[in-house]
Order: sequence, then C-alpha cells, then structure tokens
Amino acid sequence: MRNAASTWIALGFLLAPAIAAAEPIELRFSFFTSDRSQIYQNSVKPFVDAVNSDGGHLLHIEVYFSGAISSDLHELPGLVAEGKADMAFIVPGRTPERFTDTAVMQLPGLFRNAHEADAVYTQLIGKGMLAGYEDFRVLGAFVSGAENIHSSKPIESLKDLRGLRIRVNNLIEGDVLQRLGAIPVSLSINETTAAVADGKIDAAALPPSMLSEFGIGRVATHHYMIALGGAPLALVMNRKAFENLPPPAQAVINKHSGHWIDERSTERFDALDREVSETLKADARRSVVYPSPEDAKTIDAAFAAVIEQWAATSSHNRELLSRVRGLLAALRSNE
Repeated sequence: MRNAASTWIALGFLLAPAIAAAEPIELRFSFFTSDRSQIYQNSVKPFVDAVNSDGGHLLHIEVYFSGAISSDLHELPGLVAEGKADMAFIVPGRTPERFTDTAVMQLPGLFRNAHEADAVYTQLIGKGMLAGYEDFRVLGAFVSGAENIHSSKPIESLKDLRGLRIRVNNLIEGDVLQRLGAIPVSLSINETTAAVADGKIDAAALPPSMLSEFGIGRVATHHYMIALGGAPLALVMNRKAFENLPPPAQAVINKHSGHWIDERSTERFDALDREVSETLKADARRSVVYPSPEDAKTIDAAFAAVIEQWAATSSHNRELLSRVRGLLAALRSNE
C-alpha cells in the first residue's frame, strides 16, 4: 500500500505542472469606455484578440469595459503602475505631471501625419527618452490625427475663435488656442458632449474620427479644420507583471505589440478621419471651414511660438526637440 501511495504522490507531483499550465494566466485590462468605441475596435481589440488566440493555455486578457475598474483617464496610469490593473489604454496628456516629456509629441506642426508621429513616439519610448514610462511595458504608442475645432457656434474664420470656451486634451493645445484668443478648458473626452450640451463649453478640439465616438457630433455642427497637433495615446502593461510572465507568454505579447498594433491602429484611424471629413462636407446641416491663407499664417506663427516657448523652458526640452527633429529627418530620408 505504501508503494502504491508513493507512486500516486509521485505521479501527482509530475502532473502538477501540467494541471497548472492548463489554467491560463489572466491579465486584467482596464478600458474607460465601451467595446463599441472606435478606440477599442481599432487600437485595442486587434491586440487583445490576437494575444488571446495565440496565447492558448498560456494567458488570457480579460477586458473590463466602461470604467468597471476606472473611467477616470487621470487615474488609469497609476492603477496600472500599482498593479490594480495589468493593462490599460491611457492618454498621457491627461496626466502631464507623470508624463512630463510627452508634451514634445503634442507640439503643433512638427509631424506631417500620424504615421510619422507614431514612429517617433515609439522610438523615443524604446530609447528611454521620455520620462514617466518607467513602470510600464509600452505595448502600443499612437498619436491621433490632427485635432480640429468642432463647435456649437458658427466659426467662419480665425477671429471667431476669440472668446470660445474650447475643450482641449493637453496643456500644449491649450497654449495654442489661448494665443489665438480662445479660452481652453482641459476636459476628458468622455465628459465633453455633456459639457457642450449644457453650455459649459462651446467647442471641442479632437480629430474627425472621434466626433461620433462620444456623441460630440450631435451637439457640434460647425467645424473649423485648423489641424492642431495630435493626442499621444498608449497601450501599457505593468512592467513587473510583464517580466513575471513565463518567456513563451512574453513572446506572444511581444509578437502583437509595437509596430504590429501601431500600424493597424493608425491605418484604420487615418481612413476613418478621411471618411468622416468627407461626410461632414457633404452634410448640408453642417459648416466645414478651412483656414484662409491669411489665417493659416497667423496659425503657423502661433504654432512656432508655442514650440519655441516649450523648447526654451529648459535645456532638456531643447535637446528632446532636437532629437525629435533628427528622428523625423531620418524617417523622411528613407521615403
């Protein structure tokens, strides 16, 4: 009997790893809005679906939608850093006190398109040149298309921005609009529609692709296509949680991170921005105005002043801007 018992115990020890391996590691992903959103469909779902498909018995990402963990964009980076969520989609511009260097990606007029911005953003993070990302494994680094002004009040030219209370994503964007006579109001995108509807603000700065995302297009029918800078966005994972995964699980995540998800997200949002812009122009109930050549000069001057002021704040900022311009030159030389 003793030999039989010993045999079963030994067999139990041998089978234990296999039994444990049958249970995939669950990773908690905090997402601030619904699974129907374009942000989720284009920037998160492809990654989650691919990892869950390839992960098999190794790991499984469980997404908690609509703020089930937190809907506060200011809170999300801290929740991931503290391990209260393993992953999240964050907007670094909402927490400038943590991501102090990411402002360089918000500077207006530097990037010709989102593809350029994504490539530079990814390289800067990969080289450890942006403060605030130390606690994270950055799985995807995106920059939205150029943000325009979408207003409940008519905008026929640049002078009509004066006195308008405009929702902004970040401090740099606010500085630009303040120089142009507007009153910037820092506000999360998921709070913006109600603020416009209630008359607390008059307009919002965001790319065309986001107009229907949170219902802003219902309350803003005047569109001034000023082409402000884009908003940096990131899909992040707690660094320690990633490092504690077994190597095969890390390999699955790495396979669908970085360039893999960046390219898919940017291509989809580029197409959506173009599609929405054409739809706006074809809608007789809306006005779509592009800056006149004279207004464009004023706007460009404001862009240049904001860039110079940011760079002049510190030698670190000046060096970071120089690095960005160097990376851009290298990208463009390969075209």
